[in-house]
Amino acid sequence: MNIHRTDKSIKSCTFIVLSNFLLSFTLLVQLLALTTNSEPIGYGYIVRSVGVDSSGRTLTASLQLIKGSSVYGPDIQNLSLTACFETKDRLRVRITDADHERWEVPQEFIPRETHSSPRSSLLEKRSSTSLPSSEDTHYFHTSTISDLSFTLYNTTPFGFTITRRSSGDVLFDTSPKNDSPDTFLIFKDQYLQLSSSLPANRSSIYGLGEHTKRTFKLEHNQTLTLWNADIGSVNVDVNLYGSHPFYMDVRSHPGVGTSHGVLLFNSNGMDIVYTGDRITYKVIGGVIDLYFFAGPAPELVMEQYTELIGRPAPMPYWSFGFHQCRYGYKDISEVRNVVAGYAKAQIPLEVMWTDIDYMDGNKDFTLDPVNFPLDQMKKLVDTLHHNGQRFVLILDPGISINSSYETYKRGMQADVFIKRDGVPYLGEVWPGKVYFPDFINPRGRVFWSNEIKIFHDLLPIDGLWLDMNELSNFISSPPTPFSTLDNPPYKINNSGSLRPINEKTVPATSVHFGNALEYNVHNLYGFLEAKTTNAALIDITGKRPFILSRSTFVGAGKYTAHWTGDNAATWDDLAYSIPGILSSGIFGMPMVGADICGFARNTTEELCRRWIQLGAFYPFARDHTEKFSIHQELYIWDSVAATAKKVLGLRYRLLPYFYTLMFEAHTKGIPIARPLFFSFPEDTNAYTIDSQFLIGKGLMISPVLTSGAVSVDAYFPSGTWFNMFNYSNYVNMKSGGYISLDAPPDHINVHLQEGNIVAMQGEAMTTRAARETPFELLVAINNRGNSSGEVFLDDGEDVEMGREGGKWNLVKFHTDVVNNKLYLRSKIVNEEFALSKNWTIHKITFLGLKKGVSKISAYNLATKIGTKIDRSASGVLEMTGLSVLIRKEFSIELTLAK
Repeated sequence: MNIHRTDKSIKSCTFIVLSNFLLSFTLLVQLLALTTNSEPIGYGYIVRSVGVDSSGRTLTASLQLIKGSSVYGPDIQNLSLTACFETKDRLRVRITDADHERWEVPQEFIPRETHSSPRSSLLEKRSSTSLPSSEDTHYFHTSTISDLSFTLYNTTPFGFTITRRSSGDVLFDTSPKNDSPDTFLIFKDQYLQLSSSLPANRSSIYGLGEHTKRTFKLEHNQTLTLWNADIGSVNVDVNLYGSHPFYMDVRSHPGVGTSHGVLLFNSNGMDIVYTGDRITYKVIGGVIDLYFFAGPAPELVMEQYTELIGRPAPMPYWSFGFHQCRYGYKDISEVRNVVAGYAKAQIPLEVMWTDIDYMDGNKDFTLDPVNFPLDQMKKLVDTLHHNGQRFVLILDPGISINSSYETYKRGMQADVFIKRDGVPYLGEVWPGKVYFPDFINPRGRVFWSNEIKIFHDLLPIDGLWLDMNELSNFISSPPTPFSTLDNPPYKINNSGSLRPINEKTVPATSVHFGNALEYNVHNLYGFLEAKTTNAALIDITGKRPFILSRSTFVGAGKYTAHWTGDNAATWDDLAYSIPGILSSGIFGMPMVGADICGFARNTTEELCRRWIQLGAFYPFARDHTEKFSIHQELYIWDSVAATAKKVLGLRYRLLPYFYTLMFEAHTKGIPIARPLFFSFPEDTNAYTIDSQFLIGKGLMISPVLTSGAVSVDAYFPSGTWFNMFNYSNYVNMKSGGYISLDAPPDHINVHLQEGNIVAMQGEAMTTRAARETPFELLVAINNRGNSSGEVFLDDGEDVEMGREGGKWNLVKFHTDVVNNKLYLRSKIVNEEFALSKNWTIHKITFLGLKKGVSKISAYNLATKIGTKIDRSASGVLEMTGLSVLIRKEFSIELTLAK
């Protein structure tokens, strides 16, 4: 939630224009300052010695400063570089001060999984005729089981490369350009610089957030700033709520679609300058800690990345239903009326939310005794639960300073607040003057968890929404005089205009537990709050928690869902939501959505209708707006209500599919919403598609994103694609290309690609009711008769999803053709567990049959089969009247006509 109405609704338009102008101007000023300064930014380092540890996995090099420079402070004299093969697919390169410890993100915050691989390293000292005779060596470090290799060049200054052994492709190249200090390694206390050249014509980069972007693929010639800030996501190309210094690089040659990932694991503020042919990190603290992920497929990059940072948290089944929220529901009667409005309109509503309106004086863990009294709130929550619905509330981190406020008193007694100059730092947010809990402090985590428990004992809410946790502050405290923490020598491009890092947040000189400086841990605050809240909810409820956090960092997906923040009701924001959601998936946060119909400003009937058509396929689907905007609940307009019933009807039928993708995300890190190139990496046209996306492997969403449009130009990769609203309609592409599709006002195009099997259930008003309906299998066979799919089954709320010995089944389906017979078979994983629900399949629909069917035989089916065959060219066959237990293996045989 942004701070003031004027900030949000009036200033946001001008901010974008002004910030672009200011960005150009301020960068020019910084550039001029450097060029007019006779002293270069630095001179780089040389290699003094190289060795390998006894395991053979780790190369260590001693680096020595060539010459000092005073720009941005004195250089660090001696550095230590280590290159280590942590797994066969992950190479770590770490550079730090050889003589003094520096700030690094502690393992206890974000455990990094490491594995001991067998001794399999090769270190070779090789001559190179291309180097001067005095610098005629480089050190080649590799592992016999890895496709990555590390080469250290004994040049002046030194450099290193990461290469893919199988193709010889150089993935990362820090070799310096002798005439350009911008390409040297620079290592000062508050300025770290590392630069790599890139092949601009064959490298496509994705990630490096969080920013609102017009495109998913990063455009050349831009600076990406990472410093968590309460800046509305309506603002394009500026640092927003989260910091994720990770990118995926998809190469078009050699080996079309070959992908790798790069993480700079560092929590300090930074600018990342990306020109297309070069990427340069400019970081204001910490160490250089790089991880390279070999891929070579996009899905494998995600698997390798989340193996390191933590797999995404499993979300409860109910969280895939539809959510409704508004900042400005004035009392409990209005909330009840909204719930009733959805029921009357017969639009599914799973979760009702309230913003800070429910609080007494905007204080956490309180209820407004007049407008949201406890007895009425209990009745509301009880009614929702009785109807199979849920309730989620917001929490902000700032604790009101009020001597009669029990939460404040307990916090002061436990001494849990962030300090500055030895006393709790005084900030200002919605309740007025506040202190901020310190989640690094063990007592702070206990305090927060206890406050949640006390509140939950009063009101059994189902999830928590963590807002304003960048940290957001309504005031900007003056810097400590002469402090290079509050006023560092290098100015990152905060807010798109080199704003001070202390602007509207906790000052960098503030101190956390263990003397951790806010300067270093600023970007971790929301992450640590989410981690603490996740553990608290598990402890309190014994169930899988649901948390939605605005601020995030590397690894946040292990604990929380995310939304793209304070967008606006504009067509641009509708379009920008797709790159935002795809980027979040790349960052390991698959449960993500944007505020449907727009948060700021007044939406329109047409915009809201088109937005719910798209938003129904966000992994996290929530309608949310602010108090100065008109109401935009989906039942307000008849046409929006009609469309909502249609698209949410399909979403609820697809709930088993979404939930199975959650299981895949939790076990492998692969996003739920995916760019097209995840499934089609060999199709280079897919690299720039960001007006469409995939749910899972093969369900493609092609929304209308412009006003007045009644058709959409959609890109279809090769293959046959079946319309999910009318299976007889399909698109057949021999190679990838654009097709103009009809998109009347009430319709969004959703297509399933051949080769996929999707398990669905019936439409319903709640996920609980939908889970009581029979299953249907949609089997879209390819031209060879093959297809596959799976469905994950459990109770939807076990803390651990798919754990060994747990109460779950994974049912895998596949088809193949043998001797003119098409076989559909199922296989059960974890079959020994019998689910309490006797779910049955009552219908199987085959799509893409090229021949007629002369006979149907079934094995392990104690049921009669009814069939309805579409005689048109679309090849649709429906088998109805089935009663097949989904958790029992079965086989169906279709004899194809000669």
